Amino acid sequence: MFKTNEYFDGNVKSIAFSTPDGPATMGVMAAGEYEFGTSSIEYMTVISGTMVVQLPEEQEWKTYDPFDTFIVQKDKKFRLRIAADTAYLCLYK
Repeated sequence: MFKTNEYFDGNVKSIAFSTPDGPATMGVMAAGEYEFGTSSIEYMTVISGTMVVQLPEEQEWKTYDPFDTFIVQKDKKFRLRIAADTAYLCLYK
């Protein structure tokens, strides 16, 4: 069945589920700044809204709009700036 996750005092919520390509989560982030760590390779796709992302070992921030995808390698940290409610899909490899 589904598993729900909540982070950052409820400002990030997701539902975990299985896909033919592996485990995934679909969630929503409220406005704010966040840092996440990975335990597997993550393919993050913006569904609605905008994510401004600082990928591991990068100095610059890059903007991702709906249907844009970025990849974060295993055992890395990445930072996000969210200006307004933003939905995403994350596939774990």
